[in-house]
Amino acid sequence: MNATPATTGRDRKPVHLAVYDTLADWETGHATAHLARAGHEIRTVGPSTAPVTSIGGLRIQPDLALDDVRPEDSSLLILPGADLWDTGDDLAPFARTARAFLAAGVPVAAICGATAGLAREGLLDDRAHTSAVSFYLAATGYAGGERYVEADAVTDGGLVTAGPTEPVAFAREILRLLGVYEGEVLDAWYRLFHDSDASAYVVLERAGAA
Repeated sequence: MNATPATTGRDRKPVHLAVYDTLADWETGHATAHLARAGHEIRTVGPSTAPVTSIGGLRIQPDLALDDVRPEDSSLLILPGADLWDTGDDLAPFARTARAFLAAGVPVAAICGATAGLAREGLLDDRAHTSAVSFYLAATGYAGGERYVEADAVTDGGLVTAGPTEPVAFAREILRLLGVYEGEVLDAWYRLFHDSDASAYVVLERAGAA
């Protein structure tokens, strides 16, 4: 499917995709692919510029190091899940960067284990959010349990959250947030990629998004 985006995004700031060892390959592909088709430059951000390796064994050379990323130079920070979110503090600097982004009014999108990292950072205490399951986040000791929502993906206060089985819903919220698709076109996009609903393609074609 060759998507013609609703907006070109030629003058938009890059979207920054965090990459680190053990990152979950499947969680951000729908989002980054369709953002790129909409004209957003995708730049990968690692702990340093040294290569990292995903859960699937993909070797990724980051475009830049985390210390060189500034909110004012970005339109969005995407944090995928990774085993490292639950095995120590190696990825805590990414959660602190998410705090800086949100404080500057720049959105953040976190999925799977990254939601636990943000919970530990206190970023979910005052925002509606979701994750894999509520008790996964409760184990972090965070104070936001009452704000947990049983949903495929949630956006609140510039922060998108989703669980590991919802990469399409995660992408839907990101595409909505950045204005790539909206209304019935966004709904059709979700139905096509999440539900394999062939009738949705007609809506996308009519809107020039297919």
